[in-house]
Amino acid sequence: MDLAFTPEEQAFREEIRAWVRANLPADISHKVHNALQLTRDDHQRWARILGKKGWLGWGWPKQFGGPGWNAIQKHLFEEENALAGAPRVIPFGPVMVAPVIMAFGSPEQQQRFLPGIASGEVWWSQGYSEPGSGSDLASVKTRAERKGDKYIVNGQKTWTTLGQYGEWIFCLVRTSNEGKPQTGISFLLIDMKSKGVTVRPIKLLDGECEVNEVFFDNVEVPAENLIGEENKGWTYAKHLLSHERTNIADVNRAKRELERLKRIAKAEGVYEDVRFRDEIAKLEVDVVALEMLVLRVLSAEKSGKNSLDIAGLLKIRGSEIQQRYAELMMLAAGPYALPLIREAMEAGWQGNYPGGVLANAPLASTYFNMRKTTIYGGSNEVQRNIVAQTILG
Repeated sequence: MDLAFTPEEQAFREEIRAWVRANLPADISHKVHNALQLTRDDHQRWARILGKKGWLGWGWPKQFGGPGWNAIQKHLFEEENALAGAPRVIPFGPVMVAPVIMAFGSPEQQQRFLPGIASGEVWWSQGYSEPGSGSDLASVKTRAERKGDKYIVNGQKTWTTLGQYGEWIFCLVRTSNEGKPQTGISFLLIDMKSKGVTVRPIKLLDGECEVNEVFFDNVEVPAENLIGEENKGWTYAKHLLSHERTNIADVNRAKRELERLKRIAKAEGVYEDVRFRDEIAKLEVDVVALEMLVLRVLSAEKSGKNSLDIAGLLKIRGSEIQQRYAELMMLAAGPYALPLIREAMEAGWQGNYPGGVLANAPLASTYFNMRKTTIYGGSNEVQRNIVAQTILG
């Protein structure tokens, strides 16, 4: 296993780095590096810039309009974007539903939906979790009843990330109650502008509405929006979740946030505290170990070997690291981490140091938000069981 990048790969990295530096809006990069709130327009601006270049679907094969990059190139692209301060691409369209449409959708569905995802014009949401169905997605109750050439959908989804911006949503719906719970689930694409769709934001501790409830009241959905076969949605959902859990690991963002942690610790005068620096060092070791694990998988893919099915393991370690760096930032800033008044933070009163460094805004918000990472995408407890069964035997 060779984890060193080849000269060609290093040249590719430089190409990506130069392009991102030239095209990433400075105001967006500033917000990302300082964890300030990104608006819908911020996300869409960057998505459209990537889309115009043909890189919003950076993991797509050429036959569907992607660049056709190999695993190493995709990793380098993600890393250079993260280190430059580019927003994390909203994954629901290009990273999650697009591979499902490519793998299981009809040619007509591919032609209809993929171009809007690739260009960044259409905002997709994910309709998986329900009030009584989170880690156990097989228990979903949202019902889709076939009537002629359409489905009538009734039910509720919850924790729908940025659903208030959604234009389309992909949903797991129950189309049968016979047999095992997994065998009665279908994968349906729903226009969120349809009559009967209601989005209700959920206000979080930081005052923001990152997640939402989505209600379906006799929503009519054309049967042509069914992906694949009826009652085969569980198979498609597993395909999607492998992409989601790898994405959650987000080692590149962890590397960027590690540097931010060091900046905050230095600005607050705690970096010289040996014990605190020990904690930073331990975190850095964990980040490097996670990166080596990712590179190990990429090396296997590059050489054509079968890589370990470790999406769950990446999710476990990545989510724990995210929680740890958010906690250490809070500890470094002390009482300056507590306020949650975004308007005041963005006005620049909190954490301004010589040179215009905005160090601490908004640490408490980030800390609270990161508590979810070990739960969504399949709770870490469930993932440990999966890892034990599939890898350890």
